[in-house]
Amino acid sequence: MQEEKRTFHLICETDGIVLIDLFYSQTQLSKQKLKLALKNGAVWLKNEHGIARVRKAKKRLKTSNELFLYYDPTILKAQPNAPTLVLDEQDYSIWIKPYGMYCQGSKWGDHFTINRWVENHLQRPTFIVHRLDRATSGLMILVHSKKIAQYFSAQFASHTIEKHYRAWVQGNFPKEEQIYQEDVNAKQALSIANLVRFNQQKNQSLVNVQIKTGRKHQIRVHLSNAGFPIIGDRLYGIEDKILDLQLCCYHLIFTCPLSNKRVSFTHKECLK
Repeated sequence: MQEEKRTFHLICETDGIVLIDLFYSQTQLSKQKLKLALKNGAVWLKNEHGIARVRKAKKRLKTSNELFLYYDPTILKAQPNAPTLVLDEQDYSIWIKPYGMYCQGSKWGDHFTINRWVENHLQRPTFIVHRLDRATSGLMILVHSKKIAQYFSAQFASHTIEKHYRAWVQGNFPKEEQIYQEDVNAKQALSIANLVRFNQQKNQSLVNVQIKTGRKHQIRVHLSNAGFPIIGDRLYGIEDKILDLQLCCYHLIFTCPLSNKRVSFTHKECLK
């Protein structure tokens, strides 16, 4: 019989009690299941400092501490596809995020996010400085120190990092460069698209898109509204039952914080 997802809200009434012991006595969940929930980011602690995930099973609690467990066995057991390491500079690393991997967790867990996956496998603190949609694959920068995270955040804010995407779209895309400035989610958005090649048999075009702003679903909205929806786009295009979203971040250009030189990375296998 499949377990149902459940939520638990506990208030500590005994100063110094061990976290996992309190949960074990109140939830009827095994300690093995509780440890998995802790490891995978489904347990939250609220105290005088606010609310945040807690992962230490043997953490001693204070009276009036509040605990929240968002228990979904399906999510907790899910194993994301592994990202691919491109470069490891210790202070930052470059990865290829696969389709389906998240960049942000939920209250139900965060083990399926790329930053948590990398943190667990490199055994280093890992910070997100930019995001890709769950359905978008491709190159990502992950950072392993707060100082370097601030450096990259400043580069993204000043738009000095170049991000190029490739997408297969429906239709015969114009040969001339296309500039899209339509607002996305009520925010200014700018995308520049160029034709790479046209597949006449399928009536599909491979396009290169450089974004000058980073709005959610920006490329998908701009191309769909221009009459060239991305293949496999279930939100803004025509759903493809075989193909996933055909959108990939294939090229990054930025100034390395260690050498202070412009560097570039290309995902050569992206949407050939």
